[in-house]
Amino acid sequence: MAERQADGAEGRRALVLFSGGQDSATCLAWALERYEAVETLAFDYGQRHRIELDCRHRVRAGLAALNPEWGRRLGPDHALDLTNLRALGETALTHDATIRMTEAGLPSTFVPGRNLLFFVYAAALAYRRGIRNLVGGMCETDYSGYTDCRDDTIKALQAAISLGLDRRTTLHTPLMWLDKAATWRMAEDLGAPALVELLRVETHSCYLGERGTLHPWGHGCGTCPACELRRAVWARYSAA
Repeated sequence: MAERQADGAEGRRALVLFSGGQDSATCLAWALERYEAVETLAFDYGQRHRIELDCRHRVRAGLAALNPEWGRRLGPDHALDLTNLRALGETALTHDATIRMTEAGLPSTFVPGRNLLFFVYAAALAYRRGIRNLVGGMCETDYSGYTDCRDDTIKALQAAISLGLDRRTTLHTPLMWLDKAATWRMAEDLGAPALVELLRVETHSCYLGERGTLHPWGHGCGTCPACELRRAVWARYSAA
């Protein structure tokens, strides 16, 4: 959402919120193309699909192998425990609950405050690491109605974090106005078909954490909303 800042060494470094999913992996490639040093951060919030936390290590290794310059720029990986989110209430991403629309008009996979907490914790880590650029895969186009994925939310959070830390911190969301097919095309532009294949095979989107069958669009149960979207979008991307 913001252009790269020219603010010395700190402006040449980035911290990517990297879950192990397609969107965050594409954002990691985006950051590796732009910054001299890139670190990654994962959150364990008790998600049902926490298998994504295992996938992310293979994706990091794959990205480093795809491009020697990316490998040189890819720095430390971090992980934070936010499993206390489970104690705040039941959602279909943190409990064995049915995925449905709630009375609030949001899918039951919405974890209230999740992305807000992610960026606040990431900003605290980035402050200590001397990093001013935070990168996340939030998207307002093909998103599930999550209110903390909206551009207005991210802009307000950027202002609050910068004020709270008393230094300018930029929250980059390179996928904000892209649909999922365009996200696949971005990956192709960044790393050619090799990156697309890495993301197809190694990233994880399935809400139920199914990793058995490799479909044309990737691994997953094939029936949850995340799999249905990924399958439909892959078909759209492949036909273009």
